[in-house]
Amino acid sequence: MKAARNRILLVEDDVNFGSILKSYLELHEFEVTLRQDGLQGLATYKNRPFDLCVLDVMIPEMDGFTLAASIRETGSVVPFIFLTAKTLNEDQLKGFKLGADDYITKPFDTEVLLYKIRAILRRGNPAGDESQQAEFEFANMVFNHRLRKLKTPVTEYSLTGKENDLLRMLCLSQDYFLHRKEALLKIWGEENYFTARSMDVYIAKLRKYLKDDPGIEIQNIHGDGYRLIVKDS
Repeated sequence: MKAARNRILLVEDDVNFGSILKSYLELHEFEVTLRQDGLQGLATYKNRPFDLCVLDVMIPEMDGFTLAASIRETGSVVPFIFLTAKTLNEDQLKGFKLGADDYITKPFDTEVLLYKIRAILRRGNPAGDESQQAEFEFANMVFNHRLRKLKTPVTEYSLTGKENDLLRMLCLSQDYFLHRKEALLKIWGEENYFTARSMDVYIAKLRKYLKDDPGIEIQNIHGDGYRLIVKDS
C-alpha cells in the first residue's frame, strides 16, 4: 500500500509563483493546497488537517504573521515556514516568536525549501525505530555509532564524541537535509558564533575521513546545513 502524502497548506498571493511552487512540491510527493489570501488560508486550515504550512508574509486580507497566530489560537502545533521579500531582522524575529520553524527570503532555491520541508517533517515524525539505529552502511563504509567506529576501504577510525554524533545525524538525514541549528542545539547545546565555528571544524574532519571513498561527500546546502551524498557506483 502506498504511503499517504504529507499535506501542505501553501498561502501565496502571486498566482504564477504559487502555481509553480505547488507543482514542484507535488512532483516530490506532497499534497499541496494553494490559497491566495490569509482569510482563505485560515478557513481552509480549519476545515482539514495539514502537516505543514508555507505562508507568504505579505498576503492580502490577513498577513502571514496574523494567519499563523490565528492558526496557533486553534491549539494547533503545525510547523510553519514563512516566505518573504523582506530581509529585516525584526520581521524574522517576529516570525520565530510566533513559532516558525524556518524563514526564507525571496528569491530562493526551491530545492532548499524542499530540504527544509523534509527535515521539519522528519523531525516531527521519525520513521520507525530509525532514531535508535546504531550501525549504518553506505557505499564502502560501515559506521557504528555505539562503538564510535568508522570503517573505510582504507582504515578504521575511532571517532570523538562530537564526530560520532554529527556523523550519526548526517546518516539519519541522508539524502535529506540536516539543518545547522538542529545539529548545534542537539550536540553543542547552543547556537552561537563559537559553536558554529566548532561545528565547521568537525565537518572538515568528517570530510577528511570520508575521502577514503570518492563516492561519498558532505555537501553544503547554501550555508543552512549539510547533506550526506552517496553517489551511485
